[in-house]
Amino acid sequence: MNLVTGAAGHLGNVLVRELLGKGEEVRALVLPGEDMRSLEGLDIDIVEGDILDQESINRACGGMDIVFHLAALVSITEDKEHLLRLVNVEGTKNVIQAVQQAGVKRLVYTSSIHALTRPPEGVTIDESLPFDPDNPAGAYDRSKAEASLVVLAAVKQGLDAVIVCPTGVVGPYDFRRSEMGEMILTWMRPRPSISMDGHFDFVDVRDVAQGHILARDKGVCGETYIVGGERVEISSVRQWVQSVVGIKTPEIKFSTPIALLIAPLAEAYYRITKTKPRFTKYSIETLQSNSKISSRKAQKELGYHQRKLSDSIKDTVNWWRSNIKKTKPALRTSE
Repeated sequence: MNLVTGAAGHLGNVLVRELLGKGEEVRALVLPGEDMRSLEGLDIDIVEGDILDQESINRACGGMDIVFHLAALVSITEDKEHLLRLVNVEGTKNVIQAVQQAGVKRLVYTSSIHALTRPPEGVTIDESLPFDPDNPAGAYDRSKAEASLVVLAAVKQGLDAVIVCPTGVVGPYDFRRSEMGEMILTWMRPRPSISMDGHFDFVDVRDVAQGHILARDKGVCGETYIVGGERVEISSVRQWVQSVVGIKTPEIKFSTPIALLIAPLAEAYYRITKTKPRFTKYSIETLQSNSKISSRKAQKELGYHQRKLSDSIKDTVNWWRSNIKKTKPALRTSE
């Protein structure tokens, strides 16, 4: 049986769906009182708990064969560093302890492409790069890198674990409205909308879920696997969205220097309104950074493959059209 932590999040609920589609049993760990619309109607065992509560995660891991540890705090601002480290690092240590105590066969840990060191342009980002707990790019990056190193240290002590590093996740079943989900919604509306200079590698959430299952089944203990998609300009994603919707609105495109000047004001606005950040210094710098990312190792060793990103955007837009009333913005997300 599979345990999925962070099961109500975007990647979490899609992984649950993919496992169920294979006829497998799933236990979903959710926070007490957490919004579970993303799991409605799914034939799963739902248990409440918190990865910061050792006793509750111990109970959740009891009797499990596999644990997919997805639960994390995701933030693209710098004001939550202590909480990021508490959830992403200390929470992972608790999960590892519970997995060892319960005799779980394998832990699949969800890290991030941002946990790896960021090389200069021209250098391909692959699994040969180390996790960088001192990464100056952002607190989230550092917390995921440190947590990944905690997993690798436990492997050296006998834990059977593999690490999966997704790139920028997009796709349907985005009940919590991820940062990119919010941008897609903005671009779907018949009014002028913002975009920025820059590229990134975006991957369909369903492909990432399949990558996790492949890592479970075929991954080598102690290895890391990047599961990516397609490197594209942000403006191209906007154009795809509007093409599916059937609209063409004015694009307000900020150059990087202007965007960086505006970012502090935008971040202050998000804090005051308690809305999910989309336009921050971190996100702007990420779009300008090296995003030449390779998934060749996962393709070769796991049989991983990804669909065309334009098809993912089409599916995402159509999902939003049918499910917008079921979604709810959230500051804390379990990915």
